[in-house]
Amino acid sequence: MDRFDRIFDLHKLLSASRLPVPRQRIEQELECSRATAKRIIEAMRLYLNAPIKYDRQRNGYFYDPGEGEMFELPGVWFNASELFALLSVQQLLSEVHPGLLERQLAPLKERIDQLLKAQHAGGSGVERKIRILRAASRPAGPCFQPIAGALAQQKRLLIDHYNRGRDETMQREVSPLRLVHYRDNWYLDAWCHLRDGLRTFSLDAISAAAPTGKAAKRVSDKRLDDHYSSAYGIFSGSAEQTAVLRFTPKRARWVAAEQWHPGQQGRWLDDGSFELSIPYSQTPELVADILSHGPEVEVVSPDSLRDEITRHLRTTLERYR
Repeated sequence: MDRFDRIFDLHKLLSASRLPVPRQRIEQELECSRATAKRIIEAMRLYLNAPIKYDRQRNGYFYDPGEGEMFELPGVWFNASELFALLSVQQLLSEVHPGLLERQLAPLKERIDQLLKAQHAGGSGVERKIRILRAASRPAGPCFQPIAGALAQQKRLLIDHYNRGRDETMQREVSPLRLVHYRDNWYLDAWCHLRDGLRTFSLDAISAAAPTGKAAKRVSDKRLDDHYSSAYGIFSGSAEQTAVLRFTPKRARWVAAEQWHPGQQGRWLDDGSFELSIPYSQTPELVADILSHGPEVEVVSPDSLRDEITRHLRTTLERYR
């Protein structure tokens, strides 16, 4: 722990304590000797005008409340690990969609680099120490900014949306409700005024988004969660069925540690296999995930899902014949 971190930690310790803090506890929290602790206290008094007082009766240090408002460290004050965390978040955002928020985040990154250099923590090049891999991701498209703006302002949008299943583009009036980043792709949860219901649109399939000036329809967070979170994956609607999947002992070591759905239930079986129960409404995404595990998984129930997996496997086998 360097001097900067110790000043930061001592400030947090004194600010959070109602009673004087004993010197032994300061040494323990700052991971330093008695002499170092005294130097840190004197440095804060001298250079930061910190109103640190010593109570002889209680043998502890405290911020003197009689010298104005609660003392705060000047300016933006982070320790090295917190600055690295901020830089990691910035790197994550830039990797999620390159260039998406580059202009808005540039001042923050520059400021973080300056603070890291001031601490001799070496801010330059730290982003190269963070590696983020994306798979099967699609560009967010040209409408991320207007959609995000309409979402923040609670305004309706007129969008041109391409439906891949029907291979057609349709114009819809929507009330943006929530942006979702799921499996390396961006989606918009919205109220569709054409269908008079909740719908999810992939941002890469939206080619145009124009504000209408109308106020967006409001939908409660609870209703959104009930509609979008009860079933498996990105597909909405109430979960009407539960898939019971049995994984082999070999694959179970990975699957048992994974979260497929917030409402899932899992249990180990006597032979070392793992049984996973998942609520779902529509099957396309669930079927794809099951098939990705090949012979390491078996659908126990329901029969309709088991039959659907069987049809996919037979069709696949026919292609190879």
